[in-house]
Amino acid sequence: MPLRFTIKPISLIVGILFYINSALAMDTASFLKDFIHNYETQSFDAQVTLIKDNQPMISGAVDELIVQANQADISFEEKMWFLNIASALSYMNLHWHNDEQPLKRVEPIIKDELQKEQARLAILMKWKKEERFIGNFVMKKHRKEMENQGLPMVLYPHWLHRVMFECKVCHNDIFKMRRWENNISQQAILEGKQCGVCHNGTMAFSASDKGSCNRCHIIGLPEAEHLHNPNLVDQQKIKKAAESVGAKWRPENLTDNKLPLDRFQFIDWLELKNKDVFTPVISLDKDYKDEIRDNQIVFQSKSDFVGDVIFDHKVHSEWVKCDTCHPALFQAELGKNNIKMTDIAKGRFCGHCHGKVSFTFADCLRCHKKSIGKLSADASRKEKVLRRTPLH
Repeated sequence: MPLRFTIKPISLIVGILFYINSALAMDTASFLKDFIHNYETQSFDAQVTLIKDNQPMISGAVDELIVQANQADISFEEKMWFLNIASALSYMNLHWHNDEQPLKRVEPIIKDELQKEQARLAILMKWKKEERFIGNFVMKKHRKEMENQGLPMVLYPHWLHRVMFECKVCHNDIFKMRRWENNISQQAILEGKQCGVCHNGTMAFSASDKGSCNRCHIIGLPEAEHLHNPNLVDQQKIKKAAESVGAKWRPENLTDNKLPLDRFQFIDWLELKNKDVFTPVISLDKDYKDEIRDNQIVFQSKSDFVGDVIFDHKVHSEWVKCDTCHPALFQAELGKNNIKMTDIAKGRFCGHCHGKVSFTFADCLRCHKKSIGKLSADASRKEKVLRRTPLH
């Protein structure tokens, strides 16, 4: 059975195998463990001695590292870590034993992995400007199928739909609020599911209308510019589209007829709401009763250079349903969530939305507004503050 390594950012090898089938396998594992330790601690003299004394181990050790790099469930960074170790080992083997065979096996694999990663990054960056309007999605998952049909990819303008509908209209009844988990397909849409819930020819243009294909399959075409360039947004077109679904868009309330942008050049939705620029639809169900929770939670900042975070339940519950966050993202019981900025940056807690479809958490002062200090019971009730809990 192949050796399996536990990967950690700094000290990567602690336990090396699950099972050992031979004494040679144990020797290879021990050799690799020592080599990696010397490599990480830059113990050059020990490394030279290890290489000189264990030539029979080297070829098998390099092959084992290649096996580990070929695991299907590891990231590019983890894969390259194994290959970089294999490359260092192979070069030392060439230098001390004049054996170039392990290096000949490793170098083409590294070259191939780097080319694949560059191609992947090129695709990601190619449509970056289209996704610059925060929340916009380029639907890349079925790219090959679309190309085979001669269709451009779909640009989903999240911001434009948000003008007309509260987030709670779609999430989580129609779409899960997580990218790539909805398995969106033309077949499902034509069956009246997913986008087809609205794009049925009644509420919005029909997805089955062949003449409307270029209204969604628009990536790379000049017509896409008005969906991701704030200077080309057509206010009257938005107003007409909003009215057709029962929403309101009031461009006359905008300053200079332009969308308000924050310092990161993302749409400032709170300013739009405060200026009464738009009134979105809150539900497709006529009998729907909206649930707005009107209170605040103060998260105490442990830092001296930013204030506390005041989480306003009212603002958030106007956008999304309670079950969007509870219990999937936050435990409902106060004080039970160990929220850390490092976790938010990884997409947990507030990072589930912020930085993806809402303003980026890098805009620190949007949340860390002020220091509350000690609140009396009366002041707490007056400000509707439920709880103070540490923010790590």
